[in-house]
Amino acid sequence: MPLNPDAVGSVSEPTTVSWTSKDALLYAVSVGAGTNELAYTTENTKDTPQQALPTFPVVIPGAGSTFSSMGTFNPAMLVHGSQSVTLHQPLPVSGTATVVGRIAAMYDKGKAAVVVTESVATDANGAPLYTTGASLFIRGEGGWGGDRGPSGPQNVPPERTPDHSVTYQTSVDQALVYRLNGDRNPLHSDPSFAAMGGFDRPILHGLCTYGFTGRALLHSVCGGDSARFKHVEGRFASPVIPGEALTINIWVTGAGEAVFTTSAGDRVVLDQGLVRFS
Repeated sequence: MPLNPDAVGSVSEPTTVSWTSKDALLYAVSVGAGTNELAYTTENTKDTPQQALPTFPVVIPGAGSTFSSMGTFNPAMLVHGSQSVTLHQPLPVSGTATVVGRIAAMYDKGKAAVVVTESVATDANGAPLYTTGASLFIRGEGGWGGDRGPSGPQNVPPERTPDHSVTYQTSVDQALVYRLNGDRNPLHSDPSFAAMGGFDRPILHGLCTYGFTGRALLHSVCGGDSARFKHVEGRFASPVIPGEALTINIWVTGAGEAVFTTSAGDRVVLDQGLVRFS
């Protein structure tokens, strides 16, 4: 069957997930952290306890596989539209959590559909630990006469010079490292598969670009302290080729809040960005 709009509001069975210090270290290295970020890239520095990067939850296994009630579609027609992470408490570098997923919304865009999902992780005491949200743009699955959903500009930067601007260089091998977090989609590693998708070469995972962006936000507005990082959201606007430089421009718009964009050259690759911090 096609997508099932009646699935909105349905929740998954609770799933137990766990992660280790090694997982947090691998993620940090895979999004470009190095010797100048030892709190995130090593566990054995005498005066620097290990921390997990704030965007690390995007690679912790979740409840996504339980969304069978949403119906069926061709996975090749799916594009990751946006991603958010909310941290309700500091994320431990190793631990166990219980995750419950929910189909939050389903929008009819005519020739496509947008499915919005949310997963909430709770700790051993039942307290919220983190929430991840995503929108999935699925071509060819619209047309049932449903709500088109919100549209228009969001988190638009002010017309002034950014308060912070950070440029990180990705490696030509970046996707080969990032895929070790669990996303083995050949679009990011196999040239022939990438060519079938219309790309000259494999592209970088959107969530890898997201992780590079999260690092820039962490160091620019949180002083490198992950405990101060509360929420981040953004929309994937264009693919990145491994080896491109990423420039993250950040505008502080109020107490504990900033908007941002990420660009590769003159091409915006992540927009509608919002970060909240303490």
